[in-house]
Amino acid sequence: MSDLIQTYLSSPTKPSFIVPKNACDSHCHIFGPANRFPYAESRSFTPVDAGKERLFALHDFLGIERCVIVQTALHGFDNSVVVDAMQARKGSYLGVALAPASTPSDQISAMDKQGFRSIRFNFMAHLKTGDTMEDILELTKRMEPYGWHLQVHFSSDLVHLLAPLLKKSAVPVMIDHIGRVDASLGPNHTDFVALLKLLEDSKIHVKVSGVDRISRKHPYNDGVELAKLLVDEFTEKCVWGTDWPHPNHHHIPDDGHLLDLIPRIADSDNKIQHIMVSNPAKIYRFV
Repeated sequence: MSDLIQTYLSSPTKPSFIVPKNACDSHCHIFGPANRFPYAESRSFTPVDAGKERLFALHDFLGIERCVIVQTALHGFDNSVVVDAMQARKGSYLGVALAPASTPSDQISAMDKQGFRSIRFNFMAHLKTGDTMEDILELTKRMEPYGWHLQVHFSSDLVHLLAPLLKKSAVPVMIDHIGRVDASLGPNHTDFVALLKLLEDSKIHVKVSGVDRISRKHPYNDGVELAKLLVDEFTEKCVWGTDWPHPNHHHIPDDGHLLDLIPRIADSDNKIQHIMVSNPAKIYRFV
């Protein structure tokens, strides 16, 4: 894996949208640097390093004060790259770990003190979990005393299979990237309709990140339409994130453009406050 893959723009456009105080990027990642945090042997590609300094610089550029860093498969179950970043901006940066469903309570307790608030499980073709849903649901019982939630990333067709199982979680559930639906299929497609139905359950939440993933190209009108429908219908259950530095993507989005989509996704100050400030503060326990 000698060829390094560039996944982000070094100089994004300056957005015109001004974020509210305590705005949170609820979904982003850190890659390396590899000389300090080696990539997992099982990785599917090797990225250009995108370390914490670059992430901090991006957030300072965008005006974002809070952040949730999601551990990636590039670093596997070694979450130390996220721990390092959380310690550098202690209290304002929290994390979502990758860990097996067998993770014991004492380890969850230790991770909670580090700043982790969830464990993520992937059900994508390129990111398959080795755990069964039965094992994951047992894990949620151990997560519950710590106020954690379960984060799931799945291909859109799996919503029909996973929905009844996710409802059995002992903790809230956060669904990644608008359920990875295909925005070109519109709001009446069976996968998006099933996502809407699942969100009627009180414990289910969704990230309106990844508009640029579910759509083909900027200005992502069809993706924005679906994200707006989610925010309109479930204002108190949605959070937003950049997904920087954009791994496994069909193009490299401009993070300034992504921020400028927010007033189109959340068309009032109240909705913006919910998806960027109050909802993240509640589910991730920012203080």
